[in-house]
Amino acid sequence: MAHFARLDENNIVTQVLVVPDSQEHRGQEYLADELALGGIWKQTSYNNNIRKQYAGIGFSYNEEADVFVAPQPFPSWSLDSNFDWQPPVPMPEDGMYYWDEENQQWHAIVIDEGNE
Repeated sequence: MAHFARLDENNIVTQVLVVPDSQEHRGQEYLADELALGGIWKQTSYNNNIRKQYAGIGFSYNEEADVFVAPQPFPSWSLDSNFDWQPPVPMPEDGMYYWDEENQQWHAIVIDEGNE
């Protein structure tokens, strides 16, 4: 099965549908015309073989680079040349952390195994 993402007028993914393998080669025509769904459809891939990553609802499509871009996780994060969002401070590599946008820092996630 092939997956296709529907784009709105701002190149934002609004829907992702599965297309039979027999129709993969003509996914845009199949979805827009034959199924009468209209719109612009771009193929996406669960295993990230095409267009960088699997498109989810809310992702954007960068036409120039022909890639899908995840939504910006926090206002302070910036998009790098690989189309990945990067925090203003790199995440430490020794454990699990969550980003504190207000204070612009990472906080360790502490798991209390004694309260299971």
